[in-house]
Amino acid sequence: MRRTLRGSLVTLTVSALLLSACGGSSDSDAAAGDEPRKPGEKVELNFWSWAPEMDKTVEVFNEAHPDIHVTVNKQDGGDPAVTKLLTAIKAGSGAPDLMQAEYQALPTMVGAGALADIKGQLGDDVQGHFAEGTWNAVTLGTDAVYAVPQDAAPLMFYYRADVLEKLKIEVPTTWDEYAAAARKINEDDPKKFLGTFSSNDAGLFAGLTQQAGASWWGIDGDAWNVAIDSEPSQKVAQYWGGLVEEGVIDNTPMYTPSWNAALNDGSQVGWVSAVWAPGVLAGNAADTEGKWKVAPIPQWNAGESVTGAWGGSATAVTSQSKNKAAAAEFAAWLNTSAEGVKALASISNVYPADTQNSAAALSEPPAFFKDQPDFYEIAAGVSGTVNSFTYGPNTNVAYSAFNDAFGKAATAKKAAAFGEALSTMQTQTLEDLKANGFNVK
Repeated sequence: MRRTLRGSLVTLTVSALLLSACGGSSDSDAAAGDEPRKPGEKVELNFWSWAPEMDKTVEVFNEAHPDIHVTVNKQDGGDPAVTKLLTAIKAGSGAPDLMQAEYQALPTMVGAGALADIKGQLGDDVQGHFAEGTWNAVTLGTDAVYAVPQDAAPLMFYYRADVLEKLKIEVPTTWDEYAAAARKINEDDPKKFLGTFSSNDAGLFAGLTQQAGASWWGIDGDAWNVAIDSEPSQKVAQYWGGLVEEGVIDNTPMYTPSWNAALNDGSQVGWVSAVWAPGVLAGNAADTEGKWKVAPIPQWNAGESVTGAWGGSATAVTSQSKNKAAAAEFAAWLNTSAEGVKALASISNVYPADTQNSAAALSEPPAFFKDQPDFYEIAAGVSGTVNSFTYGPNTNVAYSAFNDAFGKAATAKKAAAFGEALSTMQTQTLEDLKANGFNVK
């Protein structure tokens, strides 16, 4: 969310924040405040979502549950959706029963008292459907459960198989091997790069530090802590800063015309990205179809198997829903049942966070990767290894600080500047929390 909104709607007393963040709110029993239901009465639920064709996915649920009817209200994603929900919550009316919410937005929404703790309304088996790191994103490291994970975005490594084969380079399995491959590719053709360090999307960098073991925020007793400038994060910053300074990795921001063109003309021959990358490649590098493959992300230590995430969202029940129990039932069905997961994948075209049913729901690879039939097998294996990571109530401030500080560092092309940029992020994020009345350690 934008800082001005958070300042006006989400600045809370310390006690109010911690009651929400640590699962002590009046909604800890998600059914509290539910309207009494008469025998045979149908419950009507409203679900705000931006996923494509979500209304058709929900039809599958409605047909099988005659006592609960869910209506989808199409919304914009990202900040606009959060803004609209928090405005409705503050007004005391107009909020939906359910909300598709990005993982990084959950702490802000919880801090504003917008989401219900639905732990008591979920079956004991729900947690087992998700990787530990994914589940942590909806609990904020507490005993409360503020949403059910919907779609996952585990980091993987996309590469031009033809280029690696021509240069007799094995697919890198460690970051040391990745650096060696980047050097060999750039030495063969100075215009080719195995990747770029992009300073215009903090989500990827956060995911890379997540893989390394970082968690930028945490809840410590009655306070938030900030650990952006931690050893794992510094390791990641120094690694990429070193490759940029060496000149073997590009520093062109992603999603710019020049970066898009580089994917298509063969200047960019690798991309550390999430499971949704095939759509981007198909849109920007159509001439290279059939030349790309995917593999698990390189590891910091040989033999390990862990990744981070870049994106993803969950299905949350709002605090103002009058039918929280029914809403939680729908959220669980949508994201953990075989029928719901299949509908999410085949109709709404999202990669389900559920690790038990996603492989069966995605039997065919993306069209751009039709020559790699095990695409989703690889994705399913990677999805179960997502490291834990806690977002904070001012993620937007940290991300904005990243864009500014790392933009300057990438332009300077000095590894030391990357480390300094991380420290700048730490300072600005910490000071913002204090300025907005949060208790901080």
